[in-house]
Amino acid sequence: MPPRRYVQQRLEKDPVRAFFFDMDNTLFDLVAAQVAACGEVVNHLGYDDGNELFRYFLSGVHGFESTENIRQYMADRNIPADGLFDEACRIYADEKLRHIVPYPGVERTIKAVRELGLPMVIVTDAEAPDARERLTRCGLQSCFDRTISFDLVKVKKPAPGPFLAALDATGTRPEDALFVGDSLRRDIAPCRKLGIRTVYARYGDRFADTRQEIEADYVIDSISISSRLSGLHKIRCAILYRDNGPASRFFD
Repeated sequence: MPPRRYVQQRLEKDPVRAFFFDMDNTLFDLVAAQVAACGEVVNHLGYDDGNELFRYFLSGVHGFESTENIRQYMADRNIPADGLFDEACRIYADEKLRHIVPYPGVERTIKAVRELGLPMVIVTDAEAPDARERLTRCGLQSCFDRTISFDLVKVKKPAPGPFLAALDATGTRPEDALFVGDSLRRDIAPCRKLGIRTVYARYGDRFADTRQEIEADYVIDSISISSRLSGLHKIRCAILYRDNGPASRFFD
């Protein structure tokens, strides 16, 4: 990790000029929302193994958000799909959205960063309609200038395309951007290859098995504003050292 003096000197010389954020499990807990939705689906189908349905979503066979996972779950249990599948998908979508709430401190932090007047972009593997619904649900849609979604770039992270699109949309050089994300493999590693500064939102990463192999520039364990931020409006980005390591001053 860079020493305190180096961090301060770098920020004085090269302030951050654009903020990029992952969405799912960085701004809110999508996994918890999915687990809750799976529970409602299986209850409707007459079962009580919501965690087992969620394992289908984790399997990678159909995709982490594909409702084909529900179809497969039903087929494996000989549950007739006619009528029930469409209803199960509706319940899943409604309950997942209903259970999406921002992490503590997210709204206040994002709105404070917004007040800096710098470009703010969501970079997500979700489709644009899903991203819009989730950000609206969290009260954050108006905080971001642009959303780089899968249907826009046609590739998913860790491919460089989504990050390059964010740089292009803001007219920002990689070294002038800061990306906040919860996945070392899909967020941090590709950003570091491109030269984008990175903040690893460790609090949202439930599945990482490479935490010791990929290093972010900064690591945070929550995303709430520090009470020390009386001078926030005077700076574009200030990064300070804490007892447990470096973290962005926008996060505590």
